[in-house]
Amino acid sequence: HMSRPARPSAFMLKNCTNTLVIRPSWMRRAYLFSILCSSVSTRSFGFPSSSHSATGTRVSRRQETSQSFPLIITSDSSTRAFRKLNSISGGSTPSSEEPRTGWLHNSEPKWLIDQKQKQEEAMKSLNVGAGSRYASSRHRIINPPAFHACGDSRVVFVTEHKISVPLRRDSANRDPEEIDLFFTIAELMNDGDEDFFQTEVMMKGSAEDRALAYTRHFMLQDMDDSIIYLQGGPGFGAPTPACGIGLSSGSSWVGQALSKGFKRVILMDQRGTGRSTPITKQTLQKRFPDLFALDSYASTRYAEGKDIPSSFESFCEIEPDLAGNGAVALEAATEYMANFRADNIVVDAEAIREALLVPAGTSETPRPWGAALGQSFGGFCMMSYLSLIPQPPRVCLLTGGIAPMLTSVDKVYDSLWEKVKERNLSYYDAYPGDIGLVKRIVRALLAKPANLPSGGALTARRFLQLGLSLGGSPSAFASLHATISSAFIGEEDDDFSKAFLKGVDTSQPFDDHPIYFLLHESIYADAGMKRYLDGGDAIPTNWSAHRMFENRIKTPSEFSYELTAGLDSDSRPTLFFGEMVFPWMADGDYAELSGLGMKSLAHALAKKSDWGGLYDSEKMRSALANGTKAAAAVYYDDLYVDFDSCMKVIGRGGPLEKCKVWVTNEYQHSGLRDNGSDIFSKILGMAKGSVRTPS
Repeated sequence: HMSRPARPSAFMLKNCTNTLVIRPSWMRRAYLFSILCSSVSTRSFGFPSSSHSATGTRVSRRQETSQSFPLIITSDSSTRAFRKLNSISGGSTPSSEEPRTGWLHNSEPKWLIDQKQKQEEAMKSLNVGAGSRYASSRHRIINPPAFHACGDSRVVFVTEHKISVPLRRDSANRDPEEIDLFFTIAELMNDGDEDFFQTEVMMKGSAEDRALAYTRHFMLQDMDDSIIYLQGGPGFGAPTPACGIGLSSGSSWVGQALSKGFKRVILMDQRGTGRSTPITKQTLQKRFPDLFALDSYASTRYAEGKDIPSSFESFCEIEPDLAGNGAVALEAATEYMANFRADNIVVDAEAIREALLVPAGTSETPRPWGAALGQSFGGFCMMSYLSLIPQPPRVCLLTGGIAPMLTSVDKVYDSLWEKVKERNLSYYDAYPGDIGLVKRIVRALLAKPANLPSGGALTARRFLQLGLSLGGSPSAFASLHATISSAFIGEEDDDFSKAFLKGVDTSQPFDDHPIYFLLHESIYADAGMKRYLDGGDAIPTNWSAHRMFENRIKTPSEFSYELTAGLDSDSRPTLFFGEMVFPWMADGDYAELSGLGMKSLAHALAKKSDWGGLYDSEKMRSALANGTKAAAAVYYDDLYVDFDSCMKVIGRGGPLEKCKVWVTNEYQHSGLRDNGSDIFSKILGMAKGSVRTPS
């Protein structure tokens, strides 16, 4: 990226003939100055030949940095800016015998026109070769840039990008089918950037032309001053700059990153989320219509009080053709969904990096991200980055996101259920009056579920999923208390208020983000989890959280809400659930998860055992031993990520042994959202060695 160039001196200008000097934008001044420095020798300016001349030194320095200004080279004495491009496109340095054609005459030599055309072709194919894992196509900036005043003399501009990437990636062949990958870039405004972003091409040009102009303007040779964010989930898009996350210094981790030497922050909507070819019931219906062809029949069965089967075989006698086509579509949909996990997400991040860089040509110098930050599931993705990508980010930061890769999924959820119990008791300590109210709500819903505005049903079990929020921000307890306090119209009335029903409906994310339901447990399915059976057959996750819950209530237990709701004693409160998914969520509780199509897909994914690998212990150790820095914030009271399982991974001998770790109970899982500025500064300092934690 360019810095503001010095203005030509009066001495230089008066010795330059045939030069028209006006006061254009700084980019035009830079253009003029570069031509002056590159096309006119020191003798033409009357400079002393001595290398000790101050003026001569200034020219030399300017020539050394001339590569910052593309498309301005007019003689063979200053071809640095094009040498790398020439090596890529097959161009050559212009002949010194070719007559120079002045820019004042609005004409250019043929060699320069050819170079421009070759550069444009190179820029339009910024993605690496078609056979590469990191290939992408059709880079575009879909809207004009937005500018945000952030105080402290700082302006941040935001651009919205899309590239197209392969749906499936294979080492031998590139899948011809592509999906869109959306990302925003929040970038510090430098001198001259505003002029560029106000140009006609950026304001009114096509999406492809904007992207081409953007790349030509910045000419990024590396990504050392860029940081990419890996969102938590799975199933959620990245926060929207300015409204979803602050940009001013100290307002968020993004604002802090822009104050800590990073020029740009890349916020990627992971594939299937946000605006990256989103996965919803609606989009799945369009792609796999046969999968949903029997939904209306299944809904009739449900309305009659009958169970909805989880497979198409149950309908073979009734609707053999539809059932047969549905079974084929189910297999295709299961395979399709398998492409939306961390192993592909990290390759998508690499595709973004390649799309933003100028072509490397024959150079083999690594050009990784300067840094990456992974929150929650994003931290799991970071571990996949270290495992699967040969050149991971130079600095890897994880917050609440150490994947329990050395612990079986059943043991993880068994431990998390105990953590859920502890968090519930803390909540009831804060709001003891809610013990009786929660029991009253559960009893009413057991007697008669309530209809929700979205079309789903508020059952007792769905109501208890409100406990998902208990591991969030410091206000989580107060927020849950406020929600359930509005449950009934009156103290003696068992009718639920519409405000309560609407609040519950909008607070639970599963309808709008079905990946959170469909692929949640698959984040623990590392190569089918074969290692947990001493190399035996791969095992599926198979609704692990639900099975561990069922194990607990086989005998009378405090986890049995049907039991505790009927007890008058406050000593046995009814326990909310945590961050778990259950098979019954597709049985009508959530409208967008229900029906034969979604239910059969959810069960097929839960029973899938041939998952690919996500984590590689030896490659993680190797990356951290060979230059990659890593630091993590681990939350002792984390409701979503099991602390003891984390410690196995980061302890001595573990795959992340070289990762510097800060263990704290000052924050819950949402610490990055609650105090992102301080947390980011601390773990970045840890990774770089300026903060001595651990002590």
